[in-house]
Amino acid sequence: MNKNEYLGIIDWGIGGISIHKLIRERLGPVPTIYFSDTGVTPYGRMTRPELVARLNKVIEYLRSQGVSHLVIGCNAASTAIPFLNTSGIEIVGVIESAVSLTQRARPERLGLIGGRRTVLSGVYRRAFAEAGIDVSQRIAQPLSGMIENGDVSSQGLRGECRKILAPLRNSSHILLACTHYPAITSIMRGLVSKETVFIDPAEELVREIGRWKLARGDEAIFLTSGDTAKMKKAAGSAFGVTINKVRKVALS
Repeated sequence: MNKNEYLGIIDWGIGGISIHKLIRERLGPVPTIYFSDTGVTPYGRMTRPELVARLNKVIEYLRSQGVSHLVIGCNAASTAIPFLNTSGIEIVGVIESAVSLTQRARPERLGLIGGRRTVLSGVYRRAFAEAGIDVSQRIAQPLSGMIENGDVSSQGLRGECRKILAPLRNSSHILLACTHYPAITSIMRGLVSKETVFIDPAEELVREIGRWKLARGDEAIFLTSGDTAKMKKAAGSAFGVTINKVRKVALS
């Protein structure tokens, strides 16, 4: 495999850093390019045409940088995968892994928390209905923004978690349908039944990625369309990942 080929990871913010971290732990040295797109409207607030156009622009840029395999580390963006131009690139999103892992868990009472686009798209409800699984969904939009700002423990964050999780507190399982949420699982555990299991699809996703024939190499490039210092801070506070250098990229 060409040494200049990279595994790309796209997320609006730093949620996908949890996936990047797990790839390093499970798959070893894989050359990666991580693209955080905080310089534009959050993906969950874009219309579908806007989201598809933006993602295609990011993908075109990453392709020019040598990305041959691509992970969409964002649930909202993953809903747009069928409409993207991914010619020449293998691509995977988080939704299929989340559905597969949840189905194997055979939840008696399934809850789900996610961003507005993810929940309102109905993608999870339809997938679980086909498997005969009912799901109670809650929009948890404030949480990703707070985590993105480096907040993983404030009283404000705890209050939002309490409101969001209250109707789901007796769920047998709760699917984390946003890659930001694993950063605050320890807080959420104290707000639900002791028997509740939180489902984080990252492990399942990385197993899927492990089936690809990826290049080997320890290079990790971090790019953002937003604030570089903010990205570094958020990655450290949320996932304990130290990023030494972030390059700002403006896509016309």
